[in-house]
Amino acid sequence: MKTIASRLLLTCALLLAVVARAEVVNVYTSANFAPLMLGHGGGLYPDLIAHLNKHSGSLQYKLFYLPRKRLQVKLEDGSLDGIVIGMMPEWLDDPDQSKYKWTAPFATDRFALVSLASRPVDPNRSAILAPGTIGVTTGYVYPGLDSWFARAGLKRLGSVSDEKNIEKLLLGRVDCVLVAESMARYFVRRHHLGWKLRIYPMPGEPTERRFLVQQRDARLFEPLSAAVRKLRDDPAWRRAAAAYD
Repeated sequence: MKTIASRLLLTCALLLAVVARAEVVNVYTSANFAPLMLGHGGGLYPDLIAHLNKHSGSLQYKLFYLPRKRLQVKLEDGSLDGIVIGMMPEWLDDPDQSKYKWTAPFATDRFALVSLASRPVDPNRSAILAPGTIGVTTGYVYPGLDSWFARAGLKRLGSVSDEKNIEKLLLGRVDCVLVAESMARYFVRRHHLGWKLRIYPMPGEPTERRFLVQQRDARLFEPLSAAVRKLRDDPAWRRAAAAYD
């Protein structure tokens, strides 16, 4: 029994030593909506960070929320002390991926237009509302869609989150909202609103969710990039991610 106890104590000591040596890497997100971030600490992003930490060895990732404008300002002035999850190069004016280092996508999504079933707004129709109002998230960039807003005769009204925008839609304060399709479908399922809301995927290329690493933190990029590339063939992660489809 003493031998078994001694081995257990040694194993625990070794594990604690590994954790103690691990470098903590701050990971920032500006997402504050389901299914990416859930109120009880769950969500696609927290689950992904937890999954990476199981396999990251010398790096341990810690997730924080930062509003979009503050996040972008800190990136631009170089004061952000960590990496970013869930961005794509076009959102930060880096289409050639030269300003920052970008991992492969770990998820794809697309923007969708959500409207009331009693007054549907279909982006594939030539005439939409003209004039009308569209709820968007304050501080977010929608590459290629600003010109569509103008052509459709839609005036942008900002709010703090996608969920707040849908709440405004349900109250009749906007005619439609532009949100991530994954968020819209999750919200509709969770609140049983399929009878009341219509979701129309926007035409165009899907959005890609990637990790961003600043050039000065290049040493963090290779282990993170390798871990992200493995996600596609990782059955445990695929099962975890499927819970948010």
